[in-house]
Amino acid sequence: MKVQEARKKIRKAFRKCSRSIFRRNLNMKEKVILAYSGGLDTTAIIPWLKENFDYEVVCCCIDCGQGNELDGLEERAKLSGASKLYIEDLVDDFCDNYIVPCVQANSIYENKYLLGTSMARPAIAKRLVEIARKEGATAICHGATGKGNDQIRFELGIKALAPDLKIIAPWRMTDVWTMQSREDEIEYCRQHGIDLPFSADNSYSRDRNLWHISHEGLELEDPANEPNYDHLLVLGVSPEKAPNEGEYVTMTFEKGVPVSVNGEAMKVSDIIRKLNELGGKHGIGIVDIVENRVVGMKSRGVYETPGGTILMEAHQQLEELVLDRATMEVKKDMGNKFAQIVYEGKWFTPLREAIQAFVESTQQYVTGEVKFKLYKGNIIKAGTTSPYSLYSESLASFTTGDLYDHHDADGFITLFGLPLKVRAMKMAEAKAAKKDN
Repeated sequence: MKVQEARKKIRKAFRKCSRSIFRRNLNMKEKVILAYSGGLDTTAIIPWLKENFDYEVVCCCIDCGQGNELDGLEERAKLSGASKLYIEDLVDDFCDNYIVPCVQANSIYENKYLLGTSMARPAIAKRLVEIARKEGATAICHGATGKGNDQIRFELGIKALAPDLKIIAPWRMTDVWTMQSREDEIEYCRQHGIDLPFSADNSYSRDRNLWHISHEGLELEDPANEPNYDHLLVLGVSPEKAPNEGEYVTMTFEKGVPVSVNGEAMKVSDIIRKLNELGGKHGIGIVDIVENRVVGMKSRGVYETPGGTILMEAHQQLEELVLDRATMEVKKDMGNKFAQIVYEGKWFTPLREAIQAFVESTQQYVTGEVKFKLYKGNIIKAGTTSPYSLYSESLASFTTGDLYDHHDADGFITLFGLPLKVRAMKMAEAKAAKKDN
C-alpha cells in the first residue's frame, strides 16, 4: 500500500511539473480565479493581478440573489482586462443547502444575526474552486479586507476543498497593494485605461443576497449614533412607516422545510422572495448589532432580513408544538454551536456535518401549518397545527383528564424536591451543632 501511495504522489508531482514546463514552453500564463462583484475594489484588482503577477485573470461572479447588481458585469470585466467572466446562478443551491440547514438549526449568531453573509461564503468558495479546476487555474483571489470575517470564510473553504491552490488577498499584501482609498483605486483604474463611472462619494458598505442585506460605515461607525433608516433601508421600511393594518400569513412545513405561503406551493427561494416582500412591507427583520468578529474586534452594523426573520420565527413556532422538551434543550445548544461554526467559516468540517445530521434527525416530524400576523415590525402568532403535535388538550386543561391524576403530583414533587429538602435539613443540623459548640 505504501509503495502504491508513493507512486501516486510521484505521478502527481510529475504531472504538475509537466504542466508547468508545458506552460513555460508555450509562453502560457498561469490563471487566477477572481471572486468578482463588479465593484470598484474587484475591478481594480484585475489590472493589479496582471501587473504584479502576470496572471491571466478569469472573473467569477456568484449570484446568490443580488438582483440588478449583476447588470453589465461582463462588459465591465472584459474592459478591465479579464479574459473571461463566469456568472454562476447559485440561488437555489444557496437556499436549499445552506439556508435551510441554518433555519432548521435555528442558528442565530449572538442572538441577533441571522448569518446572511456567513451562509453565502462557503457556497461561493465551493463554486470558485470548481471553476478553478475547470479552468486549470493555480490560484484564487478575493477582495475581502484584512479586518473582516470574509477573508477567513473564503480561505477556510478553499483550504478545505483545494489545499493545493494559492490564495491571493490583495488587502493583506500592503507591500504590493498600495491603494488606501476609493480615490486611489479610481486613479489606478484610469492609469490602466479603465474609465468607468465609479463614484468617490462615501456610502454604506453593503453585502446583499437573497437572504439579507448588511450595512456598515458612515454614522454606524459610532455606536452612539442612531441609524439613519430613511437613508439606509433597502428591502423595506421602518416599523413606524409600516401599514397601520396588520396582515395574516400562513405557512406550511414538511420535515422542517418550508413548502408553501398562503396556500401556494413554492420552492424555498421563491418562499424567501415572497416573505421578503411581506416582511419589508411591515418593517420586519431590522437589526442593529455590535457583534464580535472572528478576528477579535467589535463591529457595528445594521442587517435587513425581512423574509429570513419570518421564516425562522415560523419554523420555531411549529417546533414548539412537535418537539419534546429534552430535544429542544439540546437542539438549542446545537443551534448556537452551529451558528458559531458558520460565522467562523468552518462549514466544510466534520463538526458541521455532525451537528447538521443531528438537526436533520429532529426535523422528521416538524410538519404542519403556522399562522401569524405581521404588524409594524412584529410577528404575532395566530395558530399552529400539526399531525405530530405533542399538545394534549385533556392533559393541559385544568379539568382532570384520563391521562392525568392530580394525586400523581404528590410523589413527583416529593422526589423532584428531595435534594432541596435534604440540603435544608443538613444545613439546619450543621447550624444547630455549631450553636451547641
